[in-house]
Amino acid sequence: MGFRLFEIFFNTWGELKPAYLKRIKQILDSGNAGVKSIHPFTSGFESMMFFSDYDSRFRDSLDFYRHYFEAAAYLGAGILVLHGQREYLHGKITEEEYFDRYARLYEAGKQEGILVAQENVNRFRSEDPGFIRRMRRSLSGECCFVFDVKQAVRAGFDPYDMCDAMGEDIVHVHLNDNLPGSDCLLPGTGMMDFRRLKRQLTDYGYSGDLIIEVYRSSFRRPESLLQAKKFVDELTEEF
Repeated sequence: MGFRLFEIFFNTWGELKPAYLKRIKQILDSGNAGVKSIHPFTSGFESMMFFSDYDSRFRDSLDFYRHYFEAAAYLGAGILVLHGQREYLHGKITEEEYFDRYARLYEAGKQEGILVAQENVNRFRSEDPGFIRRMRRSLSGECCFVFDVKQAVRAGFDPYDMCDAMGEDIVHVHLNDNLPGSDCLLPGTGMMDFRRLKRQLTDYGYSGDLIIEVYRSSFRRPESLLQAKKFVDELTEEF
């Protein structure tokens, strides 16, 4: 279908083992394709693993995530997508403690050549553009972000404001579209002003890739994916 760059979503521990990773690498190489980023299957547990008041679990979880860093490096990916702390209004750590935990994760990833990138995610601390701005101020450039259109819309925030909050620290973009009542559509099938968004990204110096991220229920026919690819290709060619 012409897609050459992917985000790999690991779904279980067995997919991090050498034999499985080798199979993925063979498939990628046979199609002259690459991997931009990886998504842990433990994203839903990151509140407990990294952002609780149980310090020894944080240290053990940091060691566990090194398996993801190794898998990412083997596949040629440079980014691990982090969700962070869910149900944060009832959490037991402060915002400053969150920033410190993230900084330690970020440093661990850097040691393996991987960027641990905070994604804006609905119902997580990172859903709020204000939090993202405070995170950037606190960490002074030692942080990076994944911007996801649908997650901003789903959380009830302006996606353009979320993009602005991340600014020059955006390293990865999940592209999707939306309409009232539908927050995860293929690019070009909703009401999102992608030219405005692309101008924003360009102003922030972002020259990276745009990954189409939707759910299987977001389209019926493979041809719809090709139409979305054509839309995104034409968008990038304009800038």
